[in-house]
Amino acid sequence: MSEERSDALVLFGATGDLAHKKIFPALYKMVENGALKEPVIGVAFDQWDVKKLQERARDGIKNTFGKVDDKVFSKLAALLRYVSGDYRDQATFGKLKEALGDYKRPLHYLAVPPSMFEVVVQGLEQSGASVGARLMVEKPFGRDLQSARWLNRVLHMVFDEDRIFRIDHFLGKEAIQNLLYFRFANSFLEPVWNRNYIADVQINMAENFGVQGRGHFYDEVGCIRDVIENHLLNIMLLLAMEPPNGRSSQDMIDEKVQVLRSIRTLSKADVVRGQFKGYLAEPGVAPNSPVETFAAVRLFVDTWRWQGVPFFIRAGKCLPTTSTEVVVRFRKPPLDVFDPIDGAESNYIRFGVGPDLSIGIGARRKKPGDEMTGEQVELLALDSGKDDMPPYVRLIGDAMNGNSQLFTRQDASEIAWRIVGPVLDDKTPPPVYDPGTWGPADAMKGFGPVNGWVNPKAK
Repeated sequence: MSEERSDALVLFGATGDLAHKKIFPALYKMVENGALKEPVIGVAFDQWDVKKLQERARDGIKNTFGKVDDKVFSKLAALLRYVSGDYRDQATFGKLKEALGDYKRPLHYLAVPPSMFEVVVQGLEQSGASVGARLMVEKPFGRDLQSARWLNRVLHMVFDEDRIFRIDHFLGKEAIQNLLYFRFANSFLEPVWNRNYIADVQINMAENFGVQGRGHFYDEVGCIRDVIENHLLNIMLLLAMEPPNGRSSQDMIDEKVQVLRSIRTLSKADVVRGQFKGYLAEPGVAPNSPVETFAAVRLFVDTWRWQGVPFFIRAGKCLPTTSTEVVVRFRKPPLDVFDPIDGAESNYIRFGVGPDLSIGIGARRKKPGDEMTGEQVELLALDSGKDDMPPYVRLIGDAMNGNSQLFTRQDASEIAWRIVGPVLDDKTPPPVYDPGTWGPADAMKGFGPVNGWVNPKAK
């Protein structure tokens, strides 16, 4: 793949919510850091002009950062262009081609629903705007294996795989990058990072709020599709993958795909679903909806390193806190030389992914006094996150530079749907749980790590 940088950014869906809340603030930061000097051409149906787009961008930046540096924004505003038109009208793409002028290597960013992918890529091909271009697409990438395969066929009709960048913004987070770095930059982990020493792995993504007025969207998605099939499964891959043989993007992706291929397909016995009390009263939610707002899943990786080690993922709305954490818990010592050690008090490594960014190592020490008894303590390293690069800044920059390491390859996008496929669209009404609790208590009895769940710390 050519590493030559894209010479223009075309943003489809420029007037939409994602562009307002995430993309324009990211572009502002890129300009501030000197990382964006290329023109940004917004494309959308709304009958706007470039001035209206600039105002919309400024509003999103102010909402995100609280203030706007006029000098920085003036540079971004000078880069903005706007093309108005219907994606189904080929004249729209004719105007886009004219706006591109002499730019030959654009990055086309599809911040639009997947239902529009085919229309847009065909318009790009027919206008010639796809020649020499890259394509970046937002999640969700399909609803199941069949739809993901269809989307891949649609994109490949026009773009080769090495020019397609499928976003999972979670992978752009500094804390996720640090998890990967911590694994492979520290030699003390490798001897114990396997089934001989690790008892279980837990990944928790808790949110203490509900669907926040997005009932119609959420009722078409549910917890498993929304965060487990993509965000949290990707975290699991970073924990379970082998060290890559080289530093290229494909070396890293190859190792992730090897793990994906080794993960057993889920069955209903591997999943507990739940729905918070009050969900059915949310605007946009269907009466008697069977959609889950909570899910806990148990996964196994059938490799030499991980055979028999359970990976648990738990996520949901209206839980006691808002926090994403990873806990890797080690087996207890083979003999209790001093006081008895319960499995729940064995060593662990805790990765705080958000909102607090941290790495903690759980160890035991002797309590003061005559007796040889101990207590568990956590050695904690905190990161304020003040200087972290925002995910969309990293991902847009990587896509423009042709670096695919943090993006999802075709085979990975399809295998992930294979893993969760049998537990999607369960029409059985899920058990109800009270907001502020860790899911449906009765359904969760007996489901989880042998020594119990490690709840994310209350924030």
